Amino acid sequence: MSRELRKARKSKAPARCRVDIGEEEVAMTKSSHIRLGCAGWSLPRDAWRVFPAQGTHLERYAQVLHATEINSSFYRPHRPATYRKWAASVPEGFSFCVKLPRQISHEKRLRDCTQELERFLSEVSELGAGLGCLLLQLPPSLPYEHTLAEAFFAELRERYGGDLALEPRHASWLEADAQLRHWRIARAAADPSRLPGGGEPGGWPGLRYYRLHGAPRIYHSAYATEWLERLADELRRCAQPGVPCWCIFDNTASGAATENALALQAMLRC
Repeated sequence: MSRELRKARKSKAPARCRVDIGEEEVAMTKSSHIRLGCAGWSLPRDAWRVFPAQGTHLERYAQVLHATEINSSFYRPHRPATYRKWAASVPEGFSFCVKLPRQISHEKRLRDCTQELERFLSEVSELGAGLGCLLLQLPPSLPYEHTLAEAFFAELRERYGGDLALEPRHASWLEADAQLRHWRIARAAADPSRLPGGGEPGGWPGLRYYRLHGAPRIYHSAYATEWLERLADELRRCAQPGVPCWCIFDNTASGAATENALALQAMLRC
């Protein structure tokens, strides 16, 4: 995370940020470079006024926010028909990022997972053009090993050529940027991060991915207005033609993610 964002956090305690959004702002953000949304598409009751009244939660969500991160795929597989249904529920231009299963990242720890990888990629392919990115989150106990990473990335890239973001949680992975650039893998900027410098994007510069977990209480706390304003400035700087910039709010446990995403969306329109 940039120096400006760190300074904004220290300047005041995070507080809930509310932004009034009129009917003219319900349409999706026009920038094709910033993919803004939440982890999942639950709609807290406080935010219902912003979303259409009719449709499934995903259909309503996708009329206002234009990207989402599917985290449930980490815990259990979804049927191909489920991915097809989700793809059919969103407008053209909506993007899904899908998190790789924990069997790959946490249980097999990137080793001997060909079968799991092929199954997962077969399932998510049903999203079609809506599949915008994959996310690989690693456990804190998994250190960087060049040979292991090389074998896994090579196998993955044989089967998937799209955008890929990595969220490592062991400090040794900060040494992997050259290898990540070679395999066109972005290192996600996480907030808060377990790693020194882990709040800054790294790896392949052809993709930027911000994962915002909430602070000081992870998964619960909302971000303050000043912090979001500085984040908006940072996203404007990094969003370039041909360089997708994802920003996903993962502070969903108390409903803050939707509120923060809507506030940031309004700021980016200014």
